[in-house]
Amino acid sequence: MTPDAVKPKVVQAVDRLADELEALSHRIHETPELCFKEERAHAWLTDLLEAHGAKVERGVGSLPTAFRATIEGGGPGPTIAILAEYDALPGLGHACGHNVIATAGAGAGAALALALGRLPFAGRIQVIGTPAEEGGAGKVKLLEAGVFQGVDAAMMIHGRCGTQVWRPTLGIIKVKAEFHGKATHASSWPWRGVNALNAVIQLFVALDQMRQQLRPDARLHGIIVKGGEQPNIIPEYTRADFYLRSLDKSYLQELLRRFGSCAEGAAAATGCRVEVTAEPTIHEPMKPNRTLAELFEQNLAFIDFPVDPDDGEAGYGSTDCGNVSQALPTIHPYIRISPDGVPGHSREFAEWARSPLARAGLVAGAKALALTALDLLAMPEKLAAARAEFGR
Repeated sequence: MTPDAVKPKVVQAVDRLADELEALSHRIHETPELCFKEERAHAWLTDLLEAHGAKVERGVGSLPTAFRATIEGGGPGPTIAILAEYDALPGLGHACGHNVIATAGAGAGAALALALGRLPFAGRIQVIGTPAEEGGAGKVKLLEAGVFQGVDAAMMIHGRCGTQVWRPTLGIIKVKAEFHGKATHASSWPWRGVNALNAVIQLFVALDQMRQQLRPDARLHGIIVKGGEQPNIIPEYTRADFYLRSLDKSYLQELLRRFGSCAEGAAAATGCRVEVTAEPTIHEPMKPNRTLAELFEQNLAFIDFPVDPDDGEAGYGSTDCGNVSQALPTIHPYIRISPDGVPGHSREFAEWARSPLARAGLVAGAKALALTALDLLAMPEKLAAARAEFGR
């Protein structure tokens, strides 16, 4: 049997599920949950997959809000993973559209189970629920726990203001700078104090100057987490958190070195002591896989969903899916869920993530994911080509 013989059944199954998937997407959107706390989204997504015939394992990789749903094929063979994200952003809710990512991934699995029951090809397709993309590196933890062991290829979609099968992502090192000074009365004894707020402000000034000499793809941005207690006390402790980003893993280390020098300089200038702490987990850049991307693009054409040209306006974001792509052949295509020029992580994008345009992207994403996963089981030569490309 060829994949073309069963693809119409899968497409029809997604269409039958479309209202249910959209309703679930809206429920997740209306009840945003932060990283590692996605209890309701986890329950709703696993219930959906189980109801339509997938075998569901909850709490995989020792993460309570992770899951793995399996649709078995006709015997031993490769394992293809479809990934789902469902955590929200602090203060902004689903301004990254993870409600669409989650329901597209789960919808692909549910449609395969509903349309085909047991897959007509050797192997299996899994939907892996990956919590905590926004700050928790959930996929890295699942990799370390062995959840991706035996997976031959992985894929997911991400909402955006245009459909593009391939866009680079930046690696990230997350780092914090803590300054220690000396508290005193800010009016009557200011000369007795050592102002840790001055130090953190000086750090931002130094970093802003350093940006002039950074590579065009590099990004460096942060927030003041702790700036002091109240205006009449010289701040004795301040903290700022930063993301250092680059397409190049080695350049990330150069950014970290230069960041440390700026922090030391700010401490010296103000008489403070500084501690710079980098998180041990590094978000890796996405490793491209043109073989998988072309297959996904062909399936977008099969369902008549257009790919958009790059508008050249936006830079690149980051994802813990990059770590998965460094471990096995992986793709992370973008699907239009908003008009041109609407930035992610904005309140405007959060509104579009529950719009009719988001429904269209959700349905198209579910279809293309399911069809591409089927292709990889049905055409071993495509999977072999993806592996060969990954190994180069």
